[in-house]
Amino acid sequence: MSWDFQTEPEFQEQLDWMAELVREEIWPLEAIWPELGLEGLMRALAPVQERVRERGLWAAHLPPELGGQGMGQVRLGLMHEILGTSPIAPLAFGNAAPDSGNSELLAMAGSDEQKDRWLHPLLAGDLRSAFSMTEPHTPGSDPTQLATRAERDGEDWVIQGRKWFSSNASIADFLIVMAVTNPEARASQRASMFIVPTDAPGVEILRDVPTMEHPNEQFGAYGGHAEIAYESVRVPAEALLGGEGEGFILAQHRLVPGRIHHCMRWLGVARRAFDMMCERATYRHAHGSLLAQKQTVQNWIADSAAEMQAARLMTLHAAWTMDTQGASAARTQVALIKFFGAKVLHDVVDRSLQLHGSLGYSTDLPLEQMYRFARAARIYDGPDEVHRQSVARHILAGYEAPADGVPTEHLPTRRAQARERFAELLETVTAND
Repeated sequence: MSWDFQTEPEFQEQLDWMAELVREEIWPLEAIWPELGLEGLMRALAPVQERVRERGLWAAHLPPELGGQGMGQVRLGLMHEILGTSPIAPLAFGNAAPDSGNSELLAMAGSDEQKDRWLHPLLAGDLRSAFSMTEPHTPGSDPTQLATRAERDGEDWVIQGRKWFSSNASIADFLIVMAVTNPEARASQRASMFIVPTDAPGVEILRDVPTMEHPNEQFGAYGGHAEIAYESVRVPAEALLGGEGEGFILAQHRLVPGRIHHCMRWLGVARRAFDMMCERATYRHAHGSLLAQKQTVQNWIADSAAEMQAARLMTLHAAWTMDTQGASAARTQVALIKFFGAKVLHDVVDRSLQLHGSLGYSTDLPLEQMYRFARAARIYDGPDEVHRQSVARHILAGYEAPADGVPTEHLPTRRAQARERFAELLETVTAND
């Protein structure tokens, strides 16, 4: 297996342009984002979006026929590493979650009519969307237990259930809803996806759930996680996205590449926290010397650099595997980076916060917000424990118990086998003695 680490000069130029744009035009908006509100933020980002379009980087996650660049996961990963440094940067590039994943779903499984009505306006920025799968009363780590139901009634489907953590639903124009359509089918074939307008009768967006990341009560803000009641929501047959019973398959197609993007964005966050940690070490004096001269601080910086590099290479290798061999071949690698990348993000932010002391704990720096964001990384898109289990199960499938119950590396057994195999040589050596 060969893997070329080189980035083409033309694309590296694009990455350099992106990095400068994000730092110079988007980072400054972060400090006043809450004051601007979503409408004001989008007005501020409009000129930046136009520059991105002119550069040919808008909605780069999609194929060229849909206005994207068909970049592949490695290039997208490098792109998301830059965008991850700011929570609002993806909005400027037309690939903010959950719209980016939903656009991929529509591109992959949508009918021509669905693409005309939902996908093209979504890509143009005229519509917003949400992905509605997680439920308050069933475990997100086991989506086969979904309780929301969609039953056929004549030419329509009727959806009944409750969801929460449907990100951006309170500002969305439509929802992609996962609901069980055949409870008696195999676990992977029970659910289907439906496109549901947020103004459909029976859709009640109850609240944006306060979280560690966004602890204050709010509603209708970008980044909110809505709780939704679906009370006998009636949608036509053409609202079905893909085939009946294909919900889990489509969800995997959406989530696997999305996890690579998550991990690369986390590296962007970690790098920003790392830079803050290193800067702090150069000017803060304590106990007679700079923090940079303390061995513990030096260890934190070295460990953080090594862990970020390891996570970066693991993530890019998973992306390369997906580009060259397909999503199925990369599933174990993606599960591996999901829990490893989340830990690296947490640990780097934690060290930086610790080094800044009370300043880091305060809201005068973004570290406390990064810390709350990092904690969620171990939960969404599947908790760490599920990904660890998946990795271990795949690895163990390549092993089998020894037939005789004796460990393969059992030295007395190997010694006896070697003596039998090399008996003639041993006899010669012994005779010479």
